[in-house]
Amino acid sequence: MSPRQWVRDLAMGARFAVTGGREGWVRMTLTAVGVGLGVALLLLCTALPNVFAARDKVEDARFDNTFQYSEQAPPKADDTVLIAATDTTWHDDDIRGRLVEPEGGRAPLPPGVDSFPGKGEMVVSPALEALLASDGAELLRERLPYRITGTIGESGLIGSHELAYYAGASGLKPTDFSPVHRLTGYGDPDATAEKTDPVLLLMVLVVFVVLLTPVAVFIAAAVRFGGERRDRRLAALRLVGSDSHMTRRIAAGEALAGALLGLVVGTAFFLLGRQTLGSAEVLGVSVWPSYLDPSPALAALVAVAVPVAAVLVTLLALRGVVVEPLGVVRAAKQRRRRLWWRLLPPPAGLAMLYPLIGKGREHGDFNQYLVIGGVLLLLIGITALLPWVVEAVVVRLGKGPLSWQLAVRRLQLSSGTAARMVNGIAVAVAGAIALQMLFTGVQSQYTEATGQDPGRVQMQVDFSDRKPLSGVERAFTGTKGVKAAVALAISQYGDARRDPKNSNSMTVGDCAALRELATLPSCEDGDVFVTRTRSGYTSVGNAAEIAVVKPGRRLWIDPSYSDVTERGLEVPWTVPADVRVVDARKDSLGDVNSVLVTPAALPAGAAPAVYANGVYLRLDPSVPDAREYVRNVVARTDPLADAYSWSATEEDAQYASLRTGLFVGSAFVLALIGASLLVSQLEQLRERRKLLSALVAFGTRRRTLSLSVLWQTALPVGLGLVLATTVGITLGSVLLKMTRTPVAVDWASVLTMTGVGAAVVGVVTLLSLPPLLRMMRPEGLRTE
Repeated sequence: MSPRQWVRDLAMGARFAVTGGREGWVRMTLTAVGVGLGVALLLLCTALPNVFAARDKVEDARFDNTFQYSEQAPPKADDTVLIAATDTTWHDDDIRGRLVEPEGGRAPLPPGVDSFPGKGEMVVSPALEALLASDGAELLRERLPYRITGTIGESGLIGSHELAYYAGASGLKPTDFSPVHRLTGYGDPDATAEKTDPVLLLMVLVVFVVLLTPVAVFIAAAVRFGGERRDRRLAALRLVGSDSHMTRRIAAGEALAGALLGLVVGTAFFLLGRQTLGSAEVLGVSVWPSYLDPSPALAALVAVAVPVAAVLVTLLALRGVVVEPLGVVRAAKQRRRRLWWRLLPPPAGLAMLYPLIGKGREHGDFNQYLVIGGVLLLLIGITALLPWVVEAVVVRLGKGPLSWQLAVRRLQLSSGTAARMVNGIAVAVAGAIALQMLFTGVQSQYTEATGQDPGRVQMQVDFSDRKPLSGVERAFTGTKGVKAAVALAISQYGDARRDPKNSNSMTVGDCAALRELATLPSCEDGDVFVTRTRSGYTSVGNAAEIAVVKPGRRLWIDPSYSDVTERGLEVPWTVPADVRVVDARKDSLGDVNSVLVTPAALPAGAAPAVYANGVYLRLDPSVPDAREYVRNVVARTDPLADAYSWSATEEDAQYASLRTGLFVGSAFVLALIGASLLVSQLEQLRERRKLLSALVAFGTRRRTLSLSVLWQTALPVGLGLVLATTVGITLGSVLLKMTRTPVAVDWASVLTMTGVGAAVVGVVTLLSLPPLLRMMRPEGLRTE
């Protein structure tokens, strides 16, 4: 067969699709919408690499910690700027804040900022400006008492909804280990790409395969819309002289026309969604529309793959249909589907994944081709097995109410159509179960205990510079929402005035504060304690400090050191005679020092050398904005202080980002599943419009027909979810074995994923009821 003949037949089929009247246009429109939804999501996925690259580029461009804690910090000059981080949180939203002070006329501007704000002024992101202007943001406006003089441009923000600001300051002083540092430019020229964890790379691959496979399944199903009516048209073509091969090519041409129109519709959907996403936030993630530019190579692949797939799927579907001049053999009793070849994909997928079992993260990256191929074959195996399972089950069903019998008979006549509708949801559920098992299984590897007890302390404040202990206590006394505040201070001591041989830090606090660190038999202001072990440890002894801090020994507070330019106060201190050795608490607040001193035990001259180390706060849960009141006090006391909430665990940032990306992607795939199922359901109802109208005309109750439609959906969905659960658990178990993680099935999550899939189908069925009721009118029997 010459290529010219192929082109002529495909063009003829496309012409039939376009010039087929109202019926042809409705059919092609449904196909285009179904394909278009899939194409839009595929284009979105092709844009993801650019999204990640663009966000990383902005992060790198505005990086402002280049010389912090480094000897490379430049001297003050006309082209330097002082900058300090003042990040904060508003409820659950992080706000990126910076104080900036240019030191000359050529000081570098932060990306996205046109001019430096003056003292008492700030430039903000559009989202933060809107938030500050909203009702209920009084506490945030109090915390950021700057006048807004401009907005940060797109080049300085990682997303349209990022909350960020740059505020003008004066008198900033960069010191060692200070949050204030001097820059000559932004960005990190020495930054190198971190080696990504092999398990995380595996999870990325699986996420992409799991999210994209349902899209491909839906596209394949969409190009087969209107299959029964198309077959009757093909019979007419056989009657006028076309052979079977030409007929199939003409049918493929019709599918090709719908797929090409679907590319156009999908591009329109994508452009509309691109603009919408640029002004929206999904699960705390936002982007700029310019980030969503598809990769040219991947976009071209989609543009070629979708039409080619439409042609191949149509030709493959017609291999089992004999189109004769007087009808379609499909109307007769169908031959049972063969099972043997449908059983091949899952074992083949497992065979590809088998060499990777036990690899873990110690043996390099997982082979991406084996991972993609293995996962894909397992998921595609569902689409091969489900039609056989549906056919094998419905052929044995029969007795029951009239609605049940109507549904079963319809499924017995066209089980393949019902299975195609459910294939996508089954694949999505299987992939979701596998991913849930994988993420749950490895979660402990990316989550570490912080040692913090949120039931005991809810917030901690670390100050940026030396502040007197008494001033810190007064700042938090009476703050709304604060039930108790434990303030601790630190100082240095040594056994010599200068360059002591033995030196360490001491913790200063009142008796209530020190009891949070050690078990004290009794305590009065003026007491001194030394712990037997280092605070928070039971196996690390503290004999060295016990030997230094002996009763009556003379020590020096804040001694001087030759290698430090700033001289200490060198205050002499005689250790009290009643110094006691006590046990440190295993749950002491943070990593504190082993020498515990009450304020009255120190000489008066040592007060300037004692500075607040941190404040631990217990909050009143009945005050909703307790944390916001605390952050406002911190902003007034020390704008550069770090106020954060306690958490029992801390997650790896890359793992958390990947999980967030999975949730966002799943939301889009679920939306696609729902929309595509609705289009498919409407197409099925449209094909049966006359049959439904005839049944109503003969007296069949609308309720009976509605229930029959519900059964026609529920039966394949139930079978599909059972198959999806089996495959999902199998795939999840294999992935866990690949990562050397104990296999455990979280049945609550499995049932949740299955329930979500069933809920989507239920919503689609309910949405299809109004069109169904309209189609059941006797007027539907009219024809021309």
